[in-house]
Amino acid sequence: MTIRVKITLLFTLLVTVLLVLISFSVYYFSARHRANNFRQRLYGRSHNVAQLYQLLGDSSVSLLTKIDRSNAQFYASKSVHIYSTTGKPFYIFNTLPSDDFHITAEELESIRQHKEWLFQIGDRDAFGQFVEDDNPPFIVVVAANDVDGKIWLSDLRKILSVACLAGCGLSMLAGIIFSRQLIKPISAIIEEVNNISTHNLSQRIKAGSGQDELSRLSETFNDLLNRMQESFATQRRFISNASHELSTPLTSISSQLEVTLQKQRTDEEYRDVLLSVQEDVQQMRQLTKSLLDIAKTGHKGSIALDELRLDELLLKITAAVTKLSPEYQVQLHVDELPDDEKASLVFGNADLLYSALKNVIENGCKYSPDHTSRVFLRFSAAQLIVDVKNNGNPIDRKDVEHIFQPFYRSAKTLDKKGFGLGLALASRIISIHKGTINHDSGNRETVFRITLPSVGKFSS
Repeated sequence: MTIRVKITLLFTLLVTVLLVLISFSVYYFSARHRANNFRQRLYGRSHNVAQLYQLLGDSSVSLLTKIDRSNAQFYASKSVHIYSTTGKPFYIFNTLPSDDFHITAEELESIRQHKEWLFQIGDRDAFGQFVEDDNPPFIVVVAANDVDGKIWLSDLRKILSVACLAGCGLSMLAGIIFSRQLIKPISAIIEEVNNISTHNLSQRIKAGSGQDELSRLSETFNDLLNRMQESFATQRRFISNASHELSTPLTSISSQLEVTLQKQRTDEEYRDVLLSVQEDVQQMRQLTKSLLDIAKTGHKGSIALDELRLDELLLKITAAVTKLSPEYQVQLHVDELPDDEKASLVFGNADLLYSALKNVIENGCKYSPDHTSRVFLRFSAAQLIVDVKNNGNPIDRKDVEHIFQPFYRSAKTLDKKGFGLGLALASRIISIHKGTINHDSGNRETVFRITLPSVGKFSS
């Protein structure tokens, strides 16, 4: 069922329910008003008969008969009876001579007990009045059928029924028009989204100038398209750069081998060529490993996670980085371990965290004039914080927003060996471990801060 049909049905249902409730209320209060009005007429006639009979006694019978006959047309099936307390009739008038209307002894007793009593006899409304301040006491009963009132109620019921049906039909028609106008902007958005593909990701949805939900939906789609366009652009750059970086050592190897095979070489020349080829192969191997690590971070579900001591991992990284070059130095500073052992543990993959932290610390040594990285490990109740600091020229502002993109290298660092994958890999690894990595460059100091949740906070 489409939203348009749902809106139409809900709108029709709502209007129909309201019409039925209003019609029921009108009919209910009209019926009550009719009944009360008719009973007031019976009440008035009963009191008039009682006063006249009380005043004139038996001599009032002929006068009462004339009065009742004269206004008989105003009451259908009218009956006026006067009884003694023992049930003896003093006066009986029926509009129809064949009328078998009569009052039972139980009904007379009820009137005597209640003094004034409204009750129903067949299809007639009746009012009984007990007059006890006369000698002897007597009972007056006036009954009639409100035919005109019932016909009026029947007509009202028909009118309200027709009005409800007509209102239901009109509400459905209005619902169709209303839903069409309401869904029209959504249909336009759907059509615009369907027209967008990988070939025209730069196209955007018209958001309009309003602040309603549809404008916000359009803006959300546009934000999504912006991220998709950026993602596709990054992917294309990644593939282009990866192809270039992989082809460079292969081209170098091929060129060296072709030149070498052009003529006979000495053993020393062959050795130099093989060493150069070995260096290119190692470079390509390192690049391939980095690309595989980045690919691995894209599948979080396949990564095995365990509890790790971050201080022990940093000790291994310190030893590994200092072996890369005699110039590299790593100064590791670890705060006092917390009493709660869980606060010193992280939940993660040892190999990936090793690679991420090693890349950041190695970069600190590589790009510092003194080739020294200062590493500080601090503990808190919810997270572990690793600060990697080095001295040197700060990172340019124009480069800051790109340093975590794959294959991005600043113009200042082109003379250094590398592929521009270290920080991108570190950022992805820290992200899948629910951590953060931030950068801050001061006058003569650069700081990379890595925060990781402790074991107790990882799943919360």
